[in-house]
Amino acid sequence: MDQALALEILLEGKSALLTGPAGSGKTFVLNQFIKYARGQGKVVAVTATTGLAATHLGGSTIHSWSGIGIYDELPKYFFQDMPKGRKDTIAKTDVLIIDEISMLHDFRLDLVEQVARTVRGQDVPFGGLQVILCGDFFQLPPVTRDTQSSSKFVVESEAWHELNPVICYLIEQHRQNDDAFLSILTALRAGDIRRHHAEKLLIRQKADVGEVTELHTTNVDVDTINRRRLAALSGKEHVYYMQKTGSKNYVESLKKSCLAYEELVLKKGALVMCVKNNLEKKYVNGSLGVVLDFEKDTDYPIVELKNGRQITITPETWELRDGDKKRAGLTQLPLRLAWAITVHKSQGMTLDAAKVDLRKAFVEGMGYVALSRVRSLDTLSLDGINRMALQVSPLALQIDKMLRQKSAQHTVEYAHLRARAAQRVKELKKQPKPKSQATWTEKLTKMRETYPNAYRPWTEADDKKLVKLFSDNKKVDAAKLTKIFGRHPGSIKARLQKHFGEDAVL
Repeated sequence: MDQALALEILLEGKSALLTGPAGSGKTFVLNQFIKYARGQGKVVAVTATTGLAATHLGGSTIHSWSGIGIYDELPKYFFQDMPKGRKDTIAKTDVLIIDEISMLHDFRLDLVEQVARTVRGQDVPFGGLQVILCGDFFQLPPVTRDTQSSSKFVVESEAWHELNPVICYLIEQHRQNDDAFLSILTALRAGDIRRHHAEKLLIRQKADVGEVTELHTTNVDVDTINRRRLAALSGKEHVYYMQKTGSKNYVESLKKSCLAYEELVLKKGALVMCVKNNLEKKYVNGSLGVVLDFEKDTDYPIVELKNGRQITITPETWELRDGDKKRAGLTQLPLRLAWAITVHKSQGMTLDAAKVDLRKAFVEGMGYVALSRVRSLDTLSLDGINRMALQVSPLALQIDKMLRQKSAQHTVEYAHLRARAAQRVKELKKQPKPKSQATWTEKLTKMRETYPNAYRPWTEADDKKLVKLFSDNKKVDAAKLTKIFGRHPGSIKARLQKHFGEDAVL
């Protein structure tokens, strides 16, 4: 099925599974649908099975939205104890989206269905919500704790069978531009890796692809590499602190889900990765670059991307939304050190080039996730690979066959929507380009009318003065400190938390 038909099926109000190989455009279709649906006045709850995936879409986890948390079954007084605000959010929702569906246990989808049906008071699947599941079952499976008997995909849940979603299996490829590499990924996905596929991969062992991101399977390896490489650079450190809004529990949840650092330390020559899409500046989540210098007035890093384009990276905002409510916000430079990153955190990224170490792959699908991030075989360097990295779940293979068959049937069943899809494409091409928004420089100039030192580095003298004032009074007089330092109260609070800890400054 192509993207245009899949979008029309979703806009028709059908509950559906949006699936397909890595790079087939699932997130693109999802974002297009969200824009149209909200434009029609619908309340769209955007959720994902992991916090990381949720931040890519500007939503929350399905566990948080539904209130099920980490429960394996609902407690006796679950609905009596559910806050009214949570019930209102679920009741007012028109569309529920769950991304990275491969990582959701079957019994948890049943719990979400039970919650939605009960709270909304309608004895139909999910209480009458349009439900859109999105993901690829060849990617990482549900994580099972020791206390759980097994991990099953959602297609084995009662909720799946009752919902009976339309299957939109996207078959176009928008990431890999290399037929040889695509054939390897297709074979890996089909559980049919042959000798000639393995030989082509092994040729890429220790291949020279320049200084690019390394993908590793463990956090320990990633953190060690990034710290070591940054310390090896000479020159001054430039430090950027995350600013936060919202209650502490929501902020903490968003921080865990966000790829941006709470405290970002950069130097000239640092290899960095963009961790958010910015089409205006023409970088995306996964774009690589090197820090060339820092702007004189703002201290923002000037980064040369791998395509040769030089841009100044300015702060971006991540939000934790619960339905239409904003629960928390984080503002930080959308960069992280990129000498290394985990395979898990790379999900959703497109990398022009990468060094991949799969010697410690420990779960089926991990090799497919890592390799499918990269655009071509020529830009892949393989540090090592184990047998597990080339394995995919036998159950995922069975599921994939079933989904392809159903998608073919649904493509025929909804063929009448193709004319509308073609018309929508024509209308999009005729639409005038949106007027450019105010530049960051203009926004910063306006901000500094109220806060003269907004986004300027803290001087050593101001830092010492702030510490002394707080040490003497043990409290924060926001108005007084804002006047003294010419900064937003949130910036002052963040600086104090750096010195005294989060619990000391509430």
